[in-house]
Amino acid sequence: MSDDPHLWLEDIDGDAALAWVRERNRATTAEFGDGHLEELRAEALEVLDTDTRIPYVRRRGEYLHNFWRDAANPRGLWRRTTLDSYRTEDPDWDVLIDVDHLARTEGENWVWAGADVIEPDHTRALISLSRGGSDATVVREFDMAKRSFVRGGFELPEAKSRVVWEDHDSVLVGTDFGPGSLTESGYPRTVKRWRRGESLADAATLFTGAPTDVIVSAGVDRTPGYRRTLIHRAIDFFNDQVYQLRAGELIRIDAPTDASISVHRDWLLIELRTDWNHPSGFYPAGSLLAADYEQFLSGSAELTTVFAPDEHTCLHQYAWTRDHLVMVTLADVVSRVEIATPGTWQRVPVTGPQPRGNTVIVATDHTGDEIFLDSSGFLTPSQLLHGKAGHTLEVIKTAPSFFDGSELAVSQHFATSDDGTAIPYFVVGQRGQTSPQPTLLGGYGGFEVSQTPGYGGVLGRLWLARGGTYVLANIRGGGEYGPGWHTQAMQAGRHKVAEDFASVAKDLIARGITTADLLGAQGGSNGGLLMGIMMTRYPELFGALVCQVPLLDMRRFHLLLAGASWVAEYGDPDDPDDWAYISEYSPYQNIDAGKPCPPVLMTTSTRDDRVHPGHARKMTAALEQAGHRVWYYENIEGGHAGAADNAQTAFKSALSFSFLHRTLGGADQTAEQ
Repeated sequence: MSDDPHLWLEDIDGDAALAWVRERNRATTAEFGDGHLEELRAEALEVLDTDTRIPYVRRRGEYLHNFWRDAANPRGLWRRTTLDSYRTEDPDWDVLIDVDHLARTEGENWVWAGADVIEPDHTRALISLSRGGSDATVVREFDMAKRSFVRGGFELPEAKSRVVWEDHDSVLVGTDFGPGSLTESGYPRTVKRWRRGESLADAATLFTGAPTDVIVSAGVDRTPGYRRTLIHRAIDFFNDQVYQLRAGELIRIDAPTDASISVHRDWLLIELRTDWNHPSGFYPAGSLLAADYEQFLSGSAELTTVFAPDEHTCLHQYAWTRDHLVMVTLADVVSRVEIATPGTWQRVPVTGPQPRGNTVIVATDHTGDEIFLDSSGFLTPSQLLHGKAGHTLEVIKTAPSFFDGSELAVSQHFATSDDGTAIPYFVVGQRGQTSPQPTLLGGYGGFEVSQTPGYGGVLGRLWLARGGTYVLANIRGGGEYGPGWHTQAMQAGRHKVAEDFASVAKDLIARGITTADLLGAQGGSNGGLLMGIMMTRYPELFGALVCQVPLLDMRRFHLLLAGASWVAEYGDPDDPDDWAYISEYSPYQNIDAGKPCPPVLMTTSTRDDRVHPGHARKMTAALEQAGHRVWYYENIEGGHAGAADNAQTAFKSALSFSFLHRTLGGADQTAEQ
């Protein structure tokens, strides 16, 4: 907007903008960079770097692969071992890539961004490396036997690329091919077949989407006897058209575009986001349906309901083994794991150790029946469960405790939102607490992302162990009760997200768990937008707010970096009807110098190429101009995560908790005074 006085701060690497950033970084570290912050940082780093945490793995052939960071290897090691070795206390790890050594040798600030290893022989890999943690990566071919990059092999320059193996001598690639090759969201809109030895410019085009699409990508299933190439065209964030490329022809998999599909051997799974009136019957949103894949393509398939939701229960996660389907469901945000057998689709609970509150699928082997599950709770560290689908699982790894939870307790409550909806939330605090305590409220509320109980070592050490109470709000916009929990809070319904979060804050105060002066809240990305709404619409409810890598200028979000891809979630600011409701809550447009605002800590990253750092910069400048108390810190690297290694993550956490202790008081602050 031409009348935006802070528009110059959107110049990410501009000299004036970076000078502004450095000035505020200095002021913030001077304010909070005392011995208390250093103590917090050291404790956080101890949690993040400990060698006793669980090294999570996935199977590739005979080996289990893991990516690991610690104090000696801050950029990390990509390594592998056998199952027998992994089960021991001190596995024998075979290091494939030392990212720290690679970064030093090449003089680059490399951050690991993943590996695509060709199946089923696992002889080559496509390695993605990010400069400073951005979403954009470089891609290089790696020889697994020689442990070296392939000279003259497949290599892509820095871009938001999508590339997969088609066979040993060809890949399917979407990248920045030049003008017109990217969508308005900044992602590839063309998929090409790139053969070994030919230039990228000569690669044959397989599919091109529209500029308004979010992304076009390809996937290849190399399972012997079931080889398939699928082309995915994301029309918006929640709607996809999926095709199988068969003998040069694109065959549409004609499921609802807003459904998620999974193809495995003979089976097609369809997870519905909205109700589906199909010739064979009515299927409600949140259902998981199964069909014979070939029959579905021919139009003759029968649909079988694998899972149907109810008002308390939803499907949270699923993954295939060779012969079974592993499913995690949530019942009032508490997880349950079951194993389904294709064909009969009979579901049976997993057997083994009692789950610890929240269980998630870490990895499954689609060529065998091996599964890895992680189970943890707010006060109980993770256990890694291992076994085969249909058999009793056993604990093979246990994470250490990072704080004393013996005097803490967890409870679940329900607040009533403005429209009468019951909003669940968890409270973690001192057992038998009778007086209001400094309390940190967390929430997200977007994109159908579920917030579930889990063990947080840094949160426990830096907040709970120091007398603080933690609250997790399961507000609408997430997926805790299935897709309807999300869809009712999209676009024009977005106000429900903030109303839900505010209702939890009010309920905490009404119950005497905390007071407005003692209540802080923290959120990042879409949760950062939520924090912006709290500071402009509900400032009387909070004593402090931590706003991280946020969206805040909703008038321009669709014009910045990946923002165009989120129009399906928030609406289109250029549409007057949409702007009418967006403008009601957009934080940047609703700052009021005459209205109180709680102290704010704003953090972001210069290298975040998903949510533009200009959101946080401009909001901070506008808050300062309005006379509100705001501290700002921008990490020069780290991408959307806000940190590129454990040391940066530890500092970011310590800064946030130092700010919260200072502004909300509590055990540490009282002791200092």
